[in-house]
Amino acid sequence: MRSISTAERRARLGIRHRLAAGVRTEDPLAVARSLTALHATDPATVFLQVAARSRTAEPGHVEKALYDDRTLLRLLAMRRTMFVVPTDFLPALQAAVGDQLAVKQRGRYSKLMADAGLGDGDLPGWLRDVEESTHRALLELGAATGAQLSAAEPRLRSQVLMAPGKSYESRTAITTWVLVTLGCEGRIVRGRPNGSWVSSQYVWSPVETWLPGGVPSLPVDEARAEVVRRYLRTFGPATTLDVKWWTGWTVGEVKKALAGLDTAETDAGLVLADDLEPVAAPEPWAALLPALDATPMGWKERDFYLDPGHVPALFDRNGNIGPTVWWDGRIVGGWGQDADGAVVFRLLEDAGSDANTAVAAEAERMSTFLNGVRITPRFRTPLERELSS
Repeated sequence: MRSISTAERRARLGIRHRLAAGVRTEDPLAVARSLTALHATDPATVFLQVAARSRTAEPGHVEKALYDDRTLLRLLAMRRTMFVVPTDFLPALQAAVGDQLAVKQRGRYSKLMADAGLGDGDLPGWLRDVEESTHRALLELGAATGAQLSAAEPRLRSQVLMAPGKSYESRTAITTWVLVTLGCEGRIVRGRPNGSWVSSQYVWSPVETWLPGGVPSLPVDEARAEVVRRYLRTFGPATTLDVKWWTGWTVGEVKKALAGLDTAETDAGLVLADDLEPVAAPEPWAALLPALDATPMGWKERDFYLDPGHVPALFDRNGNIGPTVWWDGRIVGGWGQDADGAVVFRLLEDAGSDANTAVAAEAERMSTFLNGVRITPRFRTPLERELSS
């Protein structure tokens, strides 16, 4: 059995995740490929993941890849989490994740609509007709907001009473529910935001504007194997628990996907069978990664890069990681922004003078990238709150 030490795992992380200085790139697509998928729960996180792995990239470079070149797209995928992925990854994700997610979402929303009396006794037929009409309207418009689509298809304005009888009861239109379901089916995608690059209010577009023929169909087993193959290329060695956590699948689904791949077992976990060559350590490197960055979110078992003693400062109560400072393959602190938007950081251990100098240079570079834009993570952590107060 091949032995992979903690030092080699950190070397793999630094090189494959484009965090070491010699492998950084200005190409957002290359960054996304290196990480398999960019976390996108917070819109700013997509841009900051690229910034951390580049030297001179600007927000405009990411916007160009997303909205002009359309080599990247945004979608709900693993664990019903928002990601930005290379366009060529969409067929596998659609079959492996999206189709099942669409069924779950439609079932959940249909129950709420049925309770509200929508559909005149034939809710499935009524809802499918609304979805088809909405998709046709979007194809005609080319791109549209939810409000514009509800003007074209008035049934999207149908109201559902939420939490009836409760002090917090409220009415909501079904617009977002329909659009989310169509997105999960791979028929529409989130395009440009209405505001700046940190906005989460998107204009919707037909998927045909990214993939002219629509999303190619793949068998589910083949698709799931492809998702895990890409994951292991990025995060291997990884345990079955890591794969299960990252995908959100059952143990049985994970084992079946792994059975479709040629893998090798090491003392640190599974790798692809052609990925057993030793990886030499790069020059020591520093990086400032954003909240919910793809690197720390790639493993469930994190001891090789994270001191458990740092968890209370860097994670919220639900296990979401905040902005982190890295030195040579491990987390050594966290960062935030002061009132003027400048990046400030704190090391949680003595990493040495070289680390202090390198981290300070990264903080200055990240401040330049942000250019005064102040980011507030969706899930705030104790250290980030303290540094940003």
